[in-house]
Amino acid sequence: MNNAEEKMRYSEDELREFEGIISQKLDLARNELNYIKDQLSKRNDSGTDNTTGSSKLLEDGADSMERESLSQLAARQQKFIQQLENAMIRIKNGTYGVCVDTGRLIPKERLRAVPHTLHSIEAKLRKSN
Repeated sequence: MNNAEEKMRYSEDELREFEGIISQKLDLARNELNYIKDQLSKRNDSGTDNTTGSSKLLEDGADSMERESLSQLAARQQKFIQQLENAMIRIKNGTYGVCVDTGRLIPKERLRAVPHTLHSIEAKLRKSN
């Protein structure tokens, strides 16, 4: 391939590197999700004390807010895991690293930072305008 030819996909070695990065991120994300779920189940189990009065109402409100916050974190984490799993599928079918808008390869630096991305930074910036 000469310099005038633009590379259309990453090599098997390059894809293996990205697969390693994504695998690591998936493991971390799954562990974090399990931790969040564990915290949520502990929050749900702790409503058995006999505190009375307004302090109980405040505690219930704080617990409720914390449960909501943990639920939102869990939902975001599940979405992130799904995006990483989809990236793994793209590696397997040979479409990983190709911008869905431009059809060009997404630079390695961007993929290392955001391995689940579907867009080059140029396409992302154009979309946000």
